[in-house]
Amino acid sequence: MTAAGRADTRPGRRFVRWKPISTTGAAIARSIATTDDASREELLDFLTDRHHAIVITSRQSDGRPQASPVSAGVDPDGRIVVATYQDRAKSNNARANPDVSVVFLSDDFNGPWVQVDGTAEVLDTPAEEAVEGLVTYFRSIAGEHDDWDEYREAMVLQEKSLLRVTPTRWGPIATGGFPPDVAEKLDARDA
Repeated sequence: MTAAGRADTRPGRRFVRWKPISTTGAAIARSIATTDDASREELLDFLTDRHHAIVITSRQSDGRPQASPVSAGVDPDGRIVVATYQDRAKSNNARANPDVSVVFLSDDFNGPWVQVDGTAEVLDTPAEEAVEGLVTYFRSIAGEHDDWDEYREAMVLQEKSLLRVTPTRWGPIATGGFPPDVAEKLDARDA
């Protein structure tokens, strides 16, 4: 058995059937993968409570994907908002090609997730629209700030940018796990 729980099939090794076992020795229930289509309203409700995301842009040099883990929120107009810096790869790439994807993850790794595709715009401080967008971003993630004037000043001083993505399409809200037909076969085998 390998460290990943797979059967070791190298020559001279015997095949071992792997069953998930808890620390108490009891069998663990298999997770079944799910996919649930969502309306725009259901999508925004789902995104509002999740702030761990990955922004995927296209590299300018060769068009390959470039992924950045971020904290993300949703503004009152239903756009995804991400604070970044003016010269970061995601900012430069989104300026060159505004077609981006954002994968929203749950706090727990095995929780539901969704990929949202959209059109990005990059707003740079000191422009007022960027500064106020960053205020909206902060509120969407953390609520009210103790001193908004100080926050606005810090955003300008740090030369922050706001990446704002208007969703154009999205996949189903999904969870990982076994496909239902595979789980059924495994359950039948283990019965």
